Amino acid sequence: MNFKWNYEQPTPERQQTAKELADKIGMSPVLAELLLQRGIRTESAAKRFFRPMLSELIDPFLMNDMDVAVDRLNDAMGRKERIMVYGDYDVDGCTAVALVYKFLQQFYSNLEYYIPDRYEEGYGISKKGLDLAAEHGVKLIIVLDCGIKAIEEISYAKQLGIDFIVCDHHVPDDELPEAVAILNPKREDSTYPFKDLCGCGVGFKFMQAFAKNNGIPFSQLIPLLDFCAISIAADIVSVMGENRILAFHGLKQLNQNPSVGVKAIIETCGLSGREITMSDIIFKIGPRINASGRVQNGTETVDLLVERDFKKALALAVHINKYNDQRRDIDKQMTEEANQIVERLESQEHQPAIVLYDKGWKKGVVGIVASRMTEMYYRPTVVLSCTNGIASGSARSVAGYDIYDAVKSCRDLLENFGGHTYAVGLSLKVENIPEFRRRFQEYVSKNIHVEQTEATLNIDAEIDFKDITKKMHNDLKKFAPHGPDNLKPLFCTRNVYDYGTSKVVGKHEEHIKLELVDSRSSNVMNGIAFGQSEAARYIKSRRSFNIVYTIEDNIFKRSDVQLQIEDIKPSESL
Repeated sequence: MNFKWNYEQPTPERQQTAKELADKIGMSPVLAELLLQRGIRTESAAKRFFRPMLSELIDPFLMNDMDVAVDRLNDAMGRKERIMVYGDYDVDGCTAVALVYKFLQQFYSNLEYYIPDRYEEGYGISKKGLDLAAEHGVKLIIVLDCGIKAIEEISYAKQLGIDFIVCDHHVPDDELPEAVAILNPKREDSTYPFKDLCGCGVGFKFMQAFAKNNGIPFSQLIPLLDFCAISIAADIVSVMGENRILAFHGLKQLNQNPSVGVKAIIETCGLSGREITMSDIIFKIGPRINASGRVQNGTETVDLLVERDFKKALALAVHINKYNDQRRDIDKQMTEEANQIVERLESQEHQPAIVLYDKGWKKGVVGIVASRMTEMYYRPTVVLSCTNGIASGSARSVAGYDIYDAVKSCRDLLENFGGHTYAVGLSLKVENIPEFRRRFQEYVSKNIHVEQTEATLNIDAEIDFKDITKKMHNDLKKFAPHGPDNLKPLFCTRNVYDYGTSKVVGKHEEHIKLELVDSRSSNVMNGIAFGQSEAARYIKSRRSFNIVYTIEDNIFKRSDVQLQIEDIKPSESL
């Protein structure tokens, strides 16, 4: 990919501010500048950033309706009512259901969970699920990671004598459902100071409030934090503010004492014995949790996540891993087909947004394909398949562009839609697809900035190799966990040279293993450039070039540093 490099040199005043902060916290000015970029300007704020404390979690009762939700749950338990924990079939929904179910199960047994079938019931609350709840004598449903737009469904539940507590984080409509309580920090009238919780995070806050109200020690919630870290990483929400605290301690739990089901997944995907990061969740753990809902039914995932016996959990994890293998095969085939359509249709190729439809595509994988197309063409993308005569699918966006607003502008053509800035689910009649495509692309064309359609590397700092000391590397690690609003820092070094030992590596000779020096120091830096072997000839020509990279541990020599090089450009090209 031909990346555009974006870097803004700090002003002298900004450099002075960074130096003053660096002196106070004992870090290099380069890293102090990274803190300033994240809105951290004081020593105390830096300490809170580097050492997130569970004691600094926000009071859950600041969330609208939280007191009502806790009272209704207490009443249900006091009256021995049947309670159903209901959730979406993706990672966020399944971990949220597992978290709430596992916590309440310690104190109450008249409890069940339900994950709708993606293919038979579709997204959100279904009539089938409500009828089943009524058959089972359920009087209260706690719904997680969906429900904020389920006006008709919750009205129908009311007729069945079932109350609802909605725990959601998706953008609400003007009208809210007739639930007993609606816990959603994105409510228009929200009084909660942090807006970016994921669905599992909202469920955690509910359980935190329930525990506080009933005198249950907070320590009993800590074993559930691994679910929070998984959902925060997989749902691509901000990792600043309260999410940083939950992700930081969730990763700690994940590495030190994960729940039985999560431990089985860790073993199945080959992560045992190494430190697990947010990237491991995104690329290894999350896809396996998602796979069951994409290929079969998400209930199997929750079965695994709440399992207490490791032997049984491992068998379930191995079974779900087979779904992930199937998902990968389907994903690869559908991505190739989608790419061929874009290349074949000139009208798609030159549009600011892509809308693709194929009735034969598997509904559970369209979101992944939409993400692949977005990465490939760097344009907002909608991918649709067909089930029972209705087209449904997923929309994915590029950095900085709100795809929710673009989909919302076509709402009169849609049967249903929901989501947030970068990811939306939607359904519509097949005959409406051409008009939806036209209007969606027209809206994007009018509202997207040219720079949002360019593959851009946003460089955090320009440095020399002499700046990369062991202390700097260790301090840099304290910026983790990484994710939206706290991406892994990207550095640029200009005028570097091959030390003479760089070589092409990989099964298909697609990568470059590098040993580099720069023009200002004698430091020799090891690096790896994945998928960039086309640059090898230039590198070996002994001419200088510029690199953009992240700083990583060398997996073979843990005490050493390795540069993961994102892009290479000849020095004279800039």
